[in-house]
Amino acid sequence: MRRISDKDWDLALSPDTIRELILKARAVSAGMNADYEDGAEHEVELDDRGHDTHHHDGLAEEEIEDLTARELRAAIRELNEDEAAELVALMWIGRGDFEPAEFKLAVEEAKGRADIKPWRYLLDRPLLGEWLEDGLQAIGA
Repeated sequence: MRRISDKDWDLALSPDTIRELILKARAVSAGMNADYEDGAEHEVELDDRGHDTHHHDGLAEEEIEDLTARELRAAIRELNEDEAAELVALMWIGRGDFEPAEFKLAVEEAKGRADIKPWRYLLDRPLLGEWLEDGLQAIGA
């Protein structure tokens, strides 16, 4: 992946803020990976009529949502349209969907995607932290 040779962008979001989001995304991703490594404990067993056979014992069995995941979701949801579009564009560049020189095009594409909610779209990517970091490095920020 080649970097942008001249600074041909101005980020609405500071690179330091993006790096904080990267750290949170990596922590969330590490937690998801740990869940998968546990094996089949999250599988749902169905009876012969297709009903869930697991019964809850009240609050003791409720899963507590990871604080880092909530913080990451809240931070992304608080971004304005330009900031969210840049974050999506950086992820796309880091993933290889766009070249670094196409950063502005990727931002415009992200803004034009009315079918996605940026926070949900980004949080559904288990490699979000790595892709954001790769994208940030690719544009030279």
